[in-house]
Amino acid sequence: MKTYKVGMVSLGCPKNQVDAEIMLSVLSENGYEITGDETQADVIIINTCGFIADAKKEAIENILEVAQLKTEGQLKALIVTGCMAERYRDEILSEMPEVDAVVGIGSNMHIAAIVNAALQGCPYNEFLEKENLQLDHTRILTTPSYSAYLRIADGCDNKCTYCAIPMIRGRYRSRKMEDILKEAETLARSGAKEIILIAQDTTKYGQDLYGTLCLPELLDRLCEIEGIQWIRILYTYPDKITDQLLETIRRQEKVLPYLDIPLQHASGTVLNRMNRTGDFESLSALIAKIRKAVPDIVIRTTFIVGFPGETEQDFEQLARFVKQTKFNRMGCFTYSPEEGTPAAKMPEQIDESVKSRRQEILMTEQSVVNEEICGRMLETTIDVLVEGYDGMNKCWYGRSKADAPEIDGKVFFMSKKTYQPGEILKVKVIDTIDYDLLGEVVGA
Repeated sequence: MKTYKVGMVSLGCPKNQVDAEIMLSVLSENGYEITGDETQADVIIINTCGFIADAKKEAIENILEVAQLKTEGQLKALIVTGCMAERYRDEILSEMPEVDAVVGIGSNMHIAAIVNAALQGCPYNEFLEKENLQLDHTRILTTPSYSAYLRIADGCDNKCTYCAIPMIRGRYRSRKMEDILKEAETLARSGAKEIILIAQDTTKYGQDLYGTLCLPELLDRLCEIEGIQWIRILYTYPDKITDQLLETIRRQEKVLPYLDIPLQHASGTVLNRMNRTGDFESLSALIAKIRKAVPDIVIRTTFIVGFPGETEQDFEQLARFVKQTKFNRMGCFTYSPEEGTPAAKMPEQIDESVKSRRQEILMTEQSVVNEEICGRMLETTIDVLVEGYDGMNKCWYGRSKADAPEIDGKVFFMSKKTYQPGEILKVKVIDTIDYDLLGEVVGA
């Protein structure tokens, strides 16, 4: 009996990546061979992101590109899963005949049956309830063995007016703490030294299950697991960054002094239209409180410019906030109107040229801040998790505690010794290049 080969292209955020890893495990359990070579695949699954316009464009481009393998390779079936499939199921079915099956996130656990049907030439489009998305299952990691994402919840109840995530992923659902700890132990046994906690809102973890915010307790228990050395927290919501959470970060050595807090804006007027709380003063106070509680903390944030009704005064307030606060890491997006969201129907939509100008101003301001922050790193010694060797530039590279994978910078360092990915070394910083650091191994 022929063993069919399945390839996976996963787009978008780490939360989507975890979905892909679970589907790969389900396929493997059902006798399919997983391949990273698209030209050798009998079936390719494109696990799409549908969060913003650029993500949809990327997904469509990938679908059309992969579809060419039906004539140029041995591809027999093309399946679309993920957020864009959940959100635009009818459009994909009617406008993309290249696609053999479209699958909603609630049907991910049926992926083996769907692949089988597609191979038999039978259309199989399934969209079970979003809450059917399985959060507890074995995964085939697509990250390096030494670093893994750990999803602690899915869905979102925040209802920001610009965001389609509640429509796509459903209500907020925490995983049971024991299930998370069990998975973390499995990852540690497999060699994971860095665990990265993810959810649409990690700070809300446990409230729906246990009636209280349980992230601090979860962190304490994760720190007890042997083998895990770094625990990084992404996607925190500013309203729920409690004193207890900050005390836990300060106290627990394994919990990295790193917080990803997507603030989105600093004008109270704009934040109110976004259905978010806070303003310039309260957010400034929050950052000051965080830095006082954890003096060496690295704060990463993102902002949206060009939100409907954003005046020059609103934007100037945001620019002043960025200049004053000096975030260690900052990203800026231009507002993208998303179908079905309240913001897409708001009056006073901003011209694209104005959005781009504001984005450029903010990122230019942040580049000055970044140069200053990197400059302060010179002659300091930092821990670096080794990721690999750059043969072209003849140097090693890795990440510091201040750098999350994919989104932050790298640390490059010279050494005649040979290291294994996942080792953690002491590196002295001797120079900087944009967002990256250059160093030398201490004692090498």
